Amino acid sequence: MSWQQDEFLRSLTAASANTVAAYRRDLGAFFEWAERGGLTEPSAVDRIHLRRYLAYVGTSGLSRRTAARRASALRRYFGWLHHTGAVDADPSRGLSAPKGEGRLPTVVRRSDLERLLEPPAGDDDATAVRDQAVVELLYGSGLRVGELCGLRPGDLDLPKRLVVVWGKGSKQRQVPMSEPSVDAVQAWLAYGRSAMATPHTPSDALFLNKRGKRLTSRDVRRILDHRAISPTHPHALRHTYATHLLDGGADLRAVQELLGHGDLATTQLYTHVSKERLRAVHQSSHPRA
Repeated sequence: MSWQQDEFLRSLTAASANTVAAYRRDLGAFFEWAERGGLTEPSAVDRIHLRRYLAYVGTSGLSRRTAARRASALRRYFGWLHHTGAVDADPSRGLSAPKGEGRLPTVVRRSDLERLLEPPAGDDDATAVRDQAVVELLYGSGLRVGELCGLRPGDLDLPKRLVVVWGKGSKQRQVPMSEPSVDAVQAWLAYGRSAMATPHTPSDALFLNKRGKRLTSRDVRRILDHRAISPTHPHALRHTYATHLLDGGADLRAVQELLGHGDLATTQLYTHVSKERLRAVHQSSHPRA
């Protein structure tokens, strides 16, 4: 019996390509660790092995979130093996990653954000127009980078300032667009996209790269690297969007829906960020702080 990784990944029919890729990486890391210890197939793995592996992950300098994601991947994988009859018992049942210090989401500083959103002076070619629309949508609507790259022209309702987003698990949601993002996308559609399109450009791709193909997450990273003062991950703009909404008094449930979170606990993480920001303002501003 092999690890049956490919068969398992093919069973994830409702998962996005990014999610499948994450499962492949996380399970591959476990298989490598297991084989170093003499384990060559899933039937040889018991609960003690899984606990030892997660303890190893916890002491390898990886984040708490990464450890939790790997535990989740193992639960899904061994649950599938048990369901298909490949193993007699599920050793991952109830498995969880060791607790540790979690990292709060990174929020882009106001000055850095203003610089990132400011159109470069005298730079109005198709690439610059596209880049402006990309950063405005990432921050103005809090999109995941995969959601942005997967957008189609038909997903936009510019008169109503709405964008239809396909999130994790192929879940659909409508998200408001900011006025600057509407203006930037209109400019991109008016002349930027046609200037970058080629005869082989997919008609259902909203954003294109320099080769006329659908924009990728790597392309978006390059856009931010070019425009940001300091290294900025695309997801940091989503974190910043959520934190600024809560700082402005938005309801937590509304923010959950805007972000497309299935679990309110995920959204609640941003309330801790807001508290940290308030504490920092107090300490830097109050004479007796």
